[in-house]
Amino acid sequence: MPQNAAIVGGGTTEWGARDATWKDLAQEAGKATFDDVDGLEPDDVEGLFVGAVQPERFAFQSHVAPLTAELLGINANKMIARTELACASGQVALRYAWLAIAAGQLDVALVLGVEKMNLGKEYMPEMQSNMTNVLDREFDGVNGLNGPSHFAQFAQRHMHEHGTTREQLAMVSVKNKNHAAETDFAQYRKKVDVDDVLDSYPIAPPLSLLDCSGITDGATGLLLVSEEKADEIGAETPAYITGSGQSCMAGNSINNLPSMTTWPQAREASQEAYEQAGIDNPLRDIDVAEVHDCFSISEIIEYEQLGFCEPGEGGQFVEDGRSQLDGDVAVNPRGGLLGCGHPLGATGVSQALEIYRQFAGTVPSARAVAGDPETGLIHNLSGSGSVHSVMTLGRDPQ
Repeated sequence: MPQNAAIVGGGTTEWGARDATWKDLAQEAGKATFDDVDGLEPDDVEGLFVGAVQPERFAFQSHVAPLTAELLGINANKMIARTELACASGQVALRYAWLAIAAGQLDVALVLGVEKMNLGKEYMPEMQSNMTNVLDREFDGVNGLNGPSHFAQFAQRHMHEHGTTREQLAMVSVKNKNHAAETDFAQYRKKVDVDDVLDSYPIAPPLSLLDCSGITDGATGLLLVSEEKADEIGAETPAYITGSGQSCMAGNSINNLPSMTTWPQAREASQEAYEQAGIDNPLRDIDVAEVHDCFSISEIIEYEQLGFCEPGEGGQFVEDGRSQLDGDVAVNPRGGLLGCGHPLGATGVSQALEIYRQFAGTVPSARAVAGDPETGLIHNLSGSGSVHSVMTLGRDPQ
């Protein structure tokens, strides 16, 4: 029989433009993770999974999973791996750890997402060039398609087809940045309003500076254990992984995407996770969601594709306050990528840690989800938006 797997704690570094190396970030997050969990030490870890996208480019270091084990004093004697799937790398690391525990291969796994991206202003061209590597560099990158310009195309088309407004895009940024103002590790901790977003520096119309996530250094860790191990260490508020789905329907090149206003890959991945978790109505059955708001338009399309509203209604969904902390489903209470920043390999891990903390009631009251959340979701897109990864979590095992 498959084993249930539960998150029993985790820790994070401060995120932002850090005067810290890749190694520093890994050690900070690792220490914070073990400090958070009573009853588990580095010697207890049997498997290590490290989400990291471009350490070769940003830190000139590969083979980072064994390096991390050495830095943290871990003897990963059963399983060790680095995962890379662009912006979904952290969630993929967590998924592999979950599958290993479910298969009975491990009882204790450490999942760590790490990214060092800031090299100094003098290296900005290289930093930006590195980011185009997640697209098809020979076909899309050379034509100037980076993150902002590509997601601006989604925004333009969504506005054209569905009447989505510039103000509705800004409302996503306002909600998430104001949540981030209450998050102690977030890169951006200043509250804003719609006018602040609309008046910020234009990047790729209709997207302005405050519609875009930042270039971020940061790391986050989680300890994932079997249900039996959770009981053994007396974990009070474990967050069980109840479902997981992925879909890649279009390869990688932008010209092969099935749509510029929908992500059927997200719908397919979420349906797979929902089926495993026994979720029939995501709007009713999911209390809190951490979704991939790399740009403000992303969250609007994700409302639609994850089943929170019908296609074309995402702009109205945010305008009506249905994604607020006291709305139909609380979306991005930690501040999302727009507020926390986006250290690529760490984002998915941080999203899962946020769901765990919401369940445990250990987040600041100013951004605590209304009621007593029992079900959660994390979502990441990667590359050109061609791949989507979704995971569901619950207070109780399946």
